[in-house]
Amino acid sequence: MTPKTYIVTGAAGGIGHACAQRLLAEGHRVAALDIQVIPANLSEGLELPENLLPLKIDVSSEADCRKAVADTVHRFGGLNGLIHMAALHSTKTWEEADATEFNRIMAVNVTGSFLIAKAASEVMKKAGRGAIVFASSTVMNSGGVGGHGRGGPAYATSKAAIVGLTRSLAKSLAPYGIRVNAVSPGSTDTPMTADYSDAARKLLAERVPLGRIGRPEEIAAVACFLASDGASYIVGDVVNANGGGSFS
Repeated sequence: MTPKTYIVTGAAGGIGHACAQRLLAEGHRVAALDIQVIPANLSEGLELPENLLPLKIDVSSEADCRKAVADTVHRFGGLNGLIHMAALHSTKTWEEADATEFNRIMAVNVTGSFLIAKAASEVMKKAGRGAIVFASSTVMNSGGVGGHGRGGPAYATSKAAIVGLTRSLAKSLAPYGIRVNAVSPGSTDTPMTADYSDAARKLLAERVPLGRIGRPEEIAAVACFLASDGASYIVGDVVNANGGGSFS
C-alpha cells in the first residue's frame, strides 16, 4: 500500500481518534486536528512519529482551516484525503434551545464542515484527485428530542444538513477527481455519548438488531474505507453504520 496523506478532524477522541489511529497503523501520514489537545497515545506503539502532525484548530474559523491545510501540505508535501469528524453535541430540547444554541451548533457542525472541505479541496483540485468524508448521524432519520444526554433538534438538524452538503459537494468536486461521501453512525460509545443515562443506553441497544451500540473503531473502518482507493467508484453516498438500526 502506497502511503497517503490525510487530515482527520476531531482526532482528540471518539471516532476521529480511531480514524487517525487506523490510518497511522496502516503507514499513512496524518494531520490530526482538534480544538482540544491531541493525546500523546495517538501514535502509541507505532514507529512512525514523523507521520503524525497534531494541530489545534477551530473548524468554524476559515483562517484556522486554511492554515491547517497549508501546514499539512508544508509538512507532508500534499494531501490525499480529509476525514472530517469534528462536531459539537447539543442535548437541549425544543423548549430549551434558542437561536444562540442553533447558531453555535451550525457554526461548527455545518459551516465548519464546509470550511475545512473548501480549504482541503483547493489543494486536491490542483492534484486532480482526493477524497472527503463527512460525518452525518442516524439521528437525522429518527429525530432528536434531546434531554438526558441525547441529541436534540439543533444537533439533528446539523447532521441532516451534512447530507445535503455531501451530495452538493460530490457533484461539484467529482469533475476534479475528488470523491465526497459521508458515514452516518448510529449511537456510538464516544465522549459525545458519555452523558447518556444507563436507561437511555439500554434502550438504544435494544433498538439495534445487533443488541449493542457501536464502537468508534467500527465507524472509523467505514470512514477510512470511503477515503481509500477501495471506494474509488463511490461518490455522493451516505453509508449507515448503525448495527441495523435503520430498519429496526
